[in-house]
Amino acid sequence: MKEFKDCRNPVLPADLYIPDAEAHVMPDGKVYVYGSWDQEEDIFCSKEYRVFSSANMVDWVDHGVSFDASKVAWVFDKNAPKYPGVDWSKPTPFLQKMFEQDTKDGKLELPNFPDDMLFAPDAISKNGKYYLYFCMADSSEGVAIADKPEGPFENAVQLPCGGIDPAVFVDDDGQGYYYWGQFYANGVKLKDNMVEFADEAIVKNIITEEGHYFHEGSSMRKRGDTYYFVYSCMKRGKPTSLGYATSKSPLGPFQYRGIIIDNDGCDPQSWNNHGSIEEVNGQWYVFYHRSSQNKRQKRRLCIEPIFFNDDGTIQEVLMTSQGAGRPFGINEKIEAYRACQLAGSAYIGPLKSGSEGLTGIKDGDEVIYRYVEWDRPVYSIAIEATGSGEIKIYLDNEKDASGYVVVNEGRIVSSSFQGCSGNHAIKLSFSKTKDLEVHTLCF
Repeated sequence: MKEFKDCRNPVLPADLYIPDAEAHVMPDGKVYVYGSWDQEEDIFCSKEYRVFSSANMVDWVDHGVSFDASKVAWVFDKNAPKYPGVDWSKPTPFLQKMFEQDTKDGKLELPNFPDDMLFAPDAISKNGKYYLYFCMADSSEGVAIADKPEGPFENAVQLPCGGIDPAVFVDDDGQGYYYWGQFYANGVKLKDNMVEFADEAIVKNIITEEGHYFHEGSSMRKRGDTYYFVYSCMKRGKPTSLGYATSKSPLGPFQYRGIIIDNDGCDPQSWNNHGSIEEVNGQWYVFYHRSSQNKRQKRRLCIEPIFFNDDGTIQEVLMTSQGAGRPFGINEKIEAYRACQLAGSAYIGPLKSGSEGLTGIKDGDEVIYRYVEWDRPVYSIAIEATGSGEIKIYLDNEKDASGYVVVNEGRIVSSSFQGCSGNHAIKLSFSKTKDLEVHTLCF
């Protein structure tokens, strides 16, 4: 068990890639995050899950591995039931548009996943037990049980469905519901034991690509008397958004309501999003992920506070560097890998020094950090970097730069900065770059 203090975005250390975050406040009052784990270099996810918890949203505990694919016996059993998943050879209209934008011939070559890869999970508490719902690369789905929210989860049971991205929800009356699917979401009531479907028929097409821009990543929450179905949304052309639909019933019908957050611009290769919303200590948050290393993989856990309008809709929020934590203050080093918006070729990844930071920087690239908060005017900036280049610094949406730094082979040869007190977004703009990598900045 490891502890991480005063966390901002990305929430976890730079070598922990936890996407697909499902967050739940458990009976002990702490919030627990269940997600996939991008351990591989060129494919999503891995054969293990691990669990993280927090009592205050800024200090986190890593509970280690909670479940692994070796406990899923049916994946290795040729006689186990097989349930059909998604047929990617017949792309839906939105998916075909995405293929056409992404490839020259309109066809996307899918990675060859081992059958025992664990994709996105979810978990819930009921009857004094904890239930982890998971899915495999062979389209099978199942549930395992533990006595503690962090696991270990054991005694895996196969569920009678096929697909990806399970979601679980327990209503105020104790009735459990299970959701899954890609392009078309399905839902069903669970028996009280939480490991069997109830006798009622499966409700198909609860939300769809055509009607709700649904791509994948089902997640259900309730606020007041309204049910919020959160999911990876195709509204903006590719599934980088978390969208949501609402209903007065957990099985619909659902009405599309909008987008909560969009991670487009977190990385040049940003491809998908998957997450959840949860109320923690009276404040609602969105849990989501961002890509890194100029890849679709290597996705990292991020969090933002969210706010509801009087009509129950959710205000869309921007990605930030501070996340659920505080803004960065005067004399505080900002690690360059906390950049929340990138434009151009720059990306967050390993530097030549071995640490994480900004690399791949070309002329014209721009990088944003949100937010800093200064209680007095600031008159200087320090940047740790290697290589060479000129960096202009802008506050918020100003047209004229508030300062600049010139780096020559890792040495700061000149700099100037003047910024007023208050809360600001910081934008770095790069020119005359040569092998430039940025490690930290400090005002």
